[in-house]
Amino acid sequence: MSETATKMVSGVAQVSAEAAWRAHGRLAVYGAPEGADAMAVADAARARQGLVAHIARDGARAASIISALSFFAPDIPVIEYPAWDCLPYDRVSPSGAVSSRRMAALATIASLKDAGAFILVTSINAVTQKMPPRDVIKKAAMSLAPGATINMDDLTVYLAGNGYARSSTVREAGEFAVRGGLVDIFPPGADEPVRLDFFGDSLESVRAFDAASQRTTKQLGRFDLSAASEILITDETVKRFRTGFVKIFGAAGDDPLYEAISAGRMHAGAEHWLPLFYEETETLFDFIDDGLIFEDHLADEAADSRFAAIKDHYEARAEDAGAARPKNSEFSAPAYRPLPPDLLYLTPDEWRTRLANANLRPLSPFAPPENERCYNLKAKIGRSFAAERAAEKTNVFDGVIAHVNTLTDAGKKTIIACWSEGSADRMRTVIGDHGAGDMAHAKNWTDASALLQTAVLGLESGFETADAAFISEQDILGDRLVRRSRKKRAENFLTEASSISIGDLVVHVEHGFGRYEGLKTLEVQDAPHDCLHLGYHGGDKLFLPVENIDLLSRFGAEDAGQQLDK
Repeated sequence: MSETATKMVSGVAQVSAEAAWRAHGRLAVYGAPEGADAMAVADAARARQGLVAHIARDGARAASIISALSFFAPDIPVIEYPAWDCLPYDRVSPSGAVSSRRMAALATIASLKDAGAFILVTSINAVTQKMPPRDVIKKAAMSLAPGATINMDDLTVYLAGNGYARSSTVREAGEFAVRGGLVDIFPPGADEPVRLDFFGDSLESVRAFDAASQRTTKQLGRFDLSAASEILITDETVKRFRTGFVKIFGAAGDDPLYEAISAGRMHAGAEHWLPLFYEETETLFDFIDDGLIFEDHLADEAADSRFAAIKDHYEARAEDAGAARPKNSEFSAPAYRPLPPDLLYLTPDEWRTRLANANLRPLSPFAPPENERCYNLKAKIGRSFAAERAAEKTNVFDGVIAHVNTLTDAGKKTIIACWSEGSADRMRTVIGDHGAGDMAHAKNWTDASALLQTAVLGLESGFETADAAFISEQDILGDRLVRRSRKKRAENFLTEASSISIGDLVVHVEHGFGRYEGLKTLEVQDAPHDCLHLGYHGGDKLFLPVENIDLLSRFGAEDAGQQLDK
């Protein structure tokens, strides 16, 4: 870095914005409260014209960053790499939707390399977990377009080998169905499934269709496929799994996981033994390579909690594996043999080493300390109108108008950030009635040209920069009112119930894994009532009213190695 890129300000060695985004190694970014951090990420992506990643402290924070980036960087592709939606060393797999999104994200990262600016948003839970190597992801990628020549049998083999589940009707990500010359596929990361129409080995058309109605929605010029699961069941991976399993745990005995994988079948929770399927594993740091990495404020504390949780879950499983089990008990689940944590997750030392070797930009909302070379975004948390809300004879909107006038007199653009288009419309009306007149509405940061305007931008609290001020809806009205809605009634529950086939495994939000046995009509208060019959371990039964089908998620077709819950 040149000497002119750094200057002393009040005892702090501050670098310029351009130098901050292009410098190698670690450089802290101060003066970046929530909201302003997304602005910094967007600016860095434009400056570098390459990959910029943001590691959020949790999934909720990642969602907030993605929402803010849709305002500050509408022109830049944003990729989300989510964490598994299950606990470490769980008996269940991550949901098919999550696995599909993860694999689609990795395939997209590989395809966008050297293709200009793009942003990756992930979380501590996701980035601390190991994953399949990059060459596996690249080999699984495939693009198809009308006019292509491909043997349908070869396509079916590809889909089965890359984690797609064969189904009679495609409704969820990662499923495929074959009916004559038609192949339906729900690609990972896609909004809708696609229908391939073959004539012999020639692909004649590609159409997107609605998963619920099965009706065509549009014609497609091409589409991309990637692996749907992080575990690919092939002769090679099965052999490697068997060898690794015996090496670590000894004789397999009648272990249901070992039996299922040996037979070429997926088993619930098999992803928790992912390292046994590959010669080596990698982490998201390997995909990011030399890209710029922003680290959320309090991310280090979140990482410490993550490592503590992994340790606790592993020790509990290891203790259970060594405990004596009653013989011939129908209530005794098979022993769980957990992999050592360092095989499946980064260790705390590996985590710190990875960060030390990365182009890291840890974010902080505070002012920079003295004698530290850093970049100061010079943003600060904005004003809250709590005092005006509490005063009996003061109208909070009069206080907002007075503050806005102060900001505009100082030459600052003012954006009132609202949660939705409806609330933005109401805010413009109310503030306009208090003297602001007609207000503009900005669709994104580029569109924000007026001195006072509203925007849809979900901020918990506002912030100010040198030339702009953001006032959140929550700053004005107080804590966001969240109504506890009643459990949502499925709009077409009979249609949804018919989409589940008898024998399919389902997951109930409270009762866990069961098997769907069909629809049954019961007499409830002297009236017939349609219910879903669910079977559980030991012959237990649950009859779920069809209007509560939203409590279920479909897991897949029947698997003889699956352990049902009691």
